[in-house]
Parts: sequence; C-alpha cells; structure tokens
Amino acid sequence: MGLVAVHTGAGNFVNEENYKVLCKKAAKKGCDLLDSNKSVLDAVEMAIKILENSGHTNAGFGSNLTWNGTVECEAGIMDSISTNFGACTCVSDVKNPISLARKVCDKQSTLFNFGRLPPIVVAGAGASQLAKEMNVEMVQDETEMISKKAQNTFNYYRKKITEYENANLVQVSPLDTVGAIAIDDEGNVASGCSSGGIVLKLSGRVGQAAIYGAGCWSQKVNNQSLATVTTGNGEYLIKTLLAREICTSLMDCDCPTTKLHQVFNDKFLNSPMLPKNQDKYAGCLTVDYRCLENRGDLLWAHTTKMLCLGYKTSNQKFAKFISSSLPDYSQAGHKAIVGGISF
Repeated sequence: MGLVAVHTGAGNFVNEENYKVLCKKAAKKGCDLLDSNKSVLDAVEMAIKILENSGHTNAGFGSNLTWNGTVECEAGIMDSISTNFGACTCVSDVKNPISLARKVCDKQSTLFNFGRLPPIVVAGAGASQLAKEMNVEMVQDETEMISKKAQNTFNYYRKKITEYENANLVQVSPLDTVGAIAIDDEGNVASGCSSGGIVLKLSGRVGQAAIYGAGCWSQKVNNQSLATVTTGNGEYLIKTLLAREICTSLMDCDCPTTKLHQVFNDKFLNSPMLPKNQDKYAGCLTVDYRCLENRGDLLWAHTTKMLCLGYKTSNQKFAKFISSSLPDYSQAGHKAIVGGISF
C-alpha cells in the first residue's frame, strides 16, 4: 500500500485553511503518481513542487528573504533504494529547488568524466549553472521568486530591527521548511525537504535541508523502512543530525511513538551539543514500515506550537489533514508532543 505524507513546517500558523487545502493537494498528487507506478522519488518531488509553488510556504516561490532582500533557496532529497542523497543551496533562480536536488541525487550513481565523483550538494552560481545544464526550469528574473507575502514580512522585520538597537528584542519566527515522504507497496521509501531559510538570514547561510542527515533521511534495512523529514531551527538540526538520529533510533524498536518522544528529549531538547536554557524549536514527520508484517506508522513530533501535515494512502479516496498543537500547559521550545496513525 502506497502512502505520501507532507508537512508545511513547524510554527504558529494563521489561515490554517490554506494549509489544509495545500497539504491535501500535495499528498494526493504524490499518491496519484505512486498509483501510476511512478517511483517514490517522483512522488516526493511532485508533492514538494506543489508546496514550493503555492506561495503559502517558506519554500520556492514565497521563500523568506535574506538580510539583503533576496531569495536563497535550498532543498534535499534521499532515496532508500540507492541510498543516494542530493541537495542544492543558496539558489535564487531555480523555480523548484527540489527538482535540482532530485537531479543531483540521480547523478550519484554515475561518475563524471575522468572518474570524478559527482557532488552531493551544489551551491550558488555553480548550482544555477548545473540546473541549466540539466534542463531544470529556471526563472528569468530572481525577483519572480519573491511573493508579496515574503516582501511584506521582510519589510516588517527590517523596520522592527531598525527601530531597536538590540535585534534580540525582535522575534523572527517563521520556521516553515516543507517536507514530504513517500513509500510504495514494496517498502521503498524516499524523503525530501525544501526551505527558504529564516527571515533576514545572512546571505550564504546554509540550513538543514541541504545537509546530509539533518533535513531528511531514508533507509530500508532488514525489511524495515524508515524515513524522516525535519523542520525548525536549522543550526540545531544540523548539530544534532536529527533526521538520521530519529531513523537509527527507531530501528527494531517495540514502540516507535515512545521512542520518538525519547529521541526528541534526549537527542534534541537535552542534547549536549546544544546550548542550555535556550528555546529549541523542531518538528518532524516520520514513517516506520515493517515490510514482512505489511503495517506501518506515520508519526509526527514537534516542540513548536503547531505542525500542519497531510497524508494519503492508496486505499483512501481522499487525503487527510492534521493540525497538531502543543498543549497550552507546555512551553514551546522546551517540551515535545508526539502523535501518529497506523496504516
């Protein structure tokens, strides 16, 4: 049984109805590809392209702007069949960064001329040039990637920071990296993520979406398929390699829900790699599938106030949407909530 699940990021969302429609659309389109015998990579790429093109998320068109007022996108994708990973970062003229990441991922299995190893991550001008050579769709002008919403957000925070000498007085909150996971009826799984980074980020900053083991992870070992996509404080997700940590921790565990909660507490909130007494924001979407038993769990966790997600299986007529909220008595950045459904 195939499944595609997507999320629009961890944060505190307004206009939830927009995310509901978007998540269900992306999950359905991805699942439709699985039902048409397309690969899990095809399904993940399609689902994320829909999220990137929407203008409602911090990915692709509508991404957050840098301190200089420009768009710099990144994306990553990983496949359990080949174990290949591909990513791009600091790209401003690629319409769908996930498509460039997919091309980089696909090229991992073939050496370049003279036995040169193909890159895992491409960045900046070199990434744009490679995208053109690989016939990835480009935009004519980089400003085409800037949405009205992103421009207004940029103007708001730049004004606020100008008003205060101490920039720490300004809370810059959007963390809505998007992600998708697809699994087919043979247990092959892929995962991917795409992001525009934090608001007013330093130009050239690289987030978790482009880092191996931090933004996404996919593996199939001993008839157990696992995949995770993360969202949140990119620097903290990189230092903890949270996506990989989640999947390796869920290997052969008896209760994935309990284990996921433990991972968030031990490997993220209380990680010795992260500063103490700091708000630590993260979220994840995870699939744990036992091939021989033909059963799986779709799990999610977050330390932010909300996490919006959608999913569809091949057996469902319609995609479903879930808005997960941290309880009022729990402090965001310090407590984690875990949820899940079986499929």
